[in-house]
Amino acid sequence: MLNIVVIGFDKALASAITGVTDLFGLAGVTWNLIQGQQPEKAFNVKIASRDGSPIQCINGLQLGAHLSFDEIHDVDAVIIPTIGGPVEDVITHNPELLDLLQHAQQQGWTIAGNCTGNFLLAESGILNHKTATTHWGFKEQFQQRYPQIELKADQLITRSDNIYCAGGGLAWFDLGLHIIERHMGFEAAIQTAKAFVIDYRRDTQLSYSLMRLAKPHKDDLVREAQTWLEQHYSQQFTVEDLAERFSISKRTLIRRFNAALDMPPNTYVQSLRIEAAQKLLEETERTVDVVMNDVGYEDASSFRRLFRKKTGLTPTEYRRRFAKRL
Repeated sequence: MLNIVVIGFDKALASAITGVTDLFGLAGVTWNLIQGQQPEKAFNVKIASRDGSPIQCINGLQLGAHLSFDEIHDVDAVIIPTIGGPVEDVITHNPELLDLLQHAQQQGWTIAGNCTGNFLLAESGILNHKTATTHWGFKEQFQQRYPQIELKADQLITRSDNIYCAGGGLAWFDLGLHIIERHMGFEAAIQTAKAFVIDYRRDTQLSYSLMRLAKPHKDDLVREAQTWLEQHYSQQFTVEDLAERFSISKRTLIRRFNAALDMPPNTYVQSLRIEAAQKLLEETERTVDVVMNDVGYEDASSFRRLFRKKTGLTPTEYRRRFAKRL
């Protein structure tokens, strides 16, 4: 039986602690009971806090702990849940947790972090020059704070040697199933997913992210161009046309868009169109081809390829997952 310790700290997200504890604790149990078979528990799961005292989660729920950090010995994996409060405050108030992560790395234990909990892994230094992911909404903060880490925020799960990182929110489902598959095999992971009614083997969080098109900047011309594009993105025009409209050269327009928004005008227009397509797929019953035309595309294969690149899903898959239930 594998020993797993879920790390608790004040202002953690309660469900990221209790949920992953249930997932590991009931792997090999719930499915077997449903099938009328003998339960075969595979994981021994405990919660640890700094001194073994209860922790106060961000939702006000108080969770008890089985042991303190000093009592963590002979474990196979430690799990770091989501930070629910201000990230920098939690980091500042948990130096013992950073020490624990460094010790875990020295011991070669499996280390897995979820969502903003990966900031703690990064702060401890164990992710330096490694690959990681985090919640898509914290991508820029993570990149600015830890430039030495290769952040792949579009990915739901990353692995570098013994360190796993999961993306945003409830990605601890995916993280837990990934670890269950590694230790118990694919069949056990699928059975656990079915027992918990979870989609398994998602590989991207692109479809959940916002495109953050309204990045703050001080370029009045670019802001004026943005306003025009938000009203006319479905029309057919070239970058040359756009530059002529605002009485500047194509080269200058591209340079100023890159400086202000970190993307050229054509990429900005593509993002506007895909974001509009997402809303139409969510809120209307228009066919994919009609949606494609409504947002300014004429070539179906190009639209589908670009949509998948931006969201990680085909238009049909996106509608199936996110459409309003009428």
